[in-house]
Amino acid sequence: MFVLTVDQQRSTSRGDAVPDLIGHLEPLVRRLPGVRLPLERTVGDEVQMVLTDPRSTLMIVLEILRVGGWWIGLGIGAVNDPLPEHSREASGPAFVRARAAVERAKTKAASVPLAVVGGGGAVERTADVEALLRLLGAIVERRTPHGWEVTDLLRPADVRTDGGGEPPLTQREIARILGISEQAVSQRVRTTLWAEEVAAWPLATRLLQEADTWDQA
Repeated sequence: MFVLTVDQQRSTSRGDAVPDLIGHLEPLVRRLPGVRLPLERTVGDEVQMVLTDPRSTLMIVLEILRVGGWWIGLGIGAVNDPLPEHSREASGPAFVRARAAVERAKTKAASVPLAVVGGGGAVERTADVEALLRLLGAIVERRTPHGWEVTDLLRPADVRTDGGGEPPLTQREIARILGISEQAVSQRVRTTLWAEEVAAWPLATRLLQEADTWDQA
């Protein structure tokens, strides 16, 4: 199981950003499988969700990093059944680890505000997960608005946040939509490292699944 505990950065100066984050992620959460408890406020400016699907977990993490302004803690492991209606009422090792992870994310010197905590036989695998997620996060955080114009149109339909259901478009179609040349689209794709990011999704998904499986062993 995967528990995300996400805490807002600089809440006193930014104001309450929880409703905006939940609203932004809602179309994506609605599309993704394996969401046991949806994203909701737990206390103050903190939100939490519970998932069973590793790819869905990856997509949510990357989208929160894209939004920016949040510390992300990912806890991997068991949760106590039955799950209650709200995550703030739930318990289990994964919740404890998510809390430890978000606190560690606040203190890490690295630029990507993300930490992952697992347990059991999954400690080494969890470190691999964290390293790869932080690398993907660095790509996402550095993508420019012009880069997102293109990559949003290249994204698979199930991980789009705009509610659209169209399949990924060709670069020619994207050029027509954006009113730029195909060469400009190709340049943006290369600059955004989109192909490299997508190529790493299966590895990240597999590592997440293995960390969860090994924790249960």
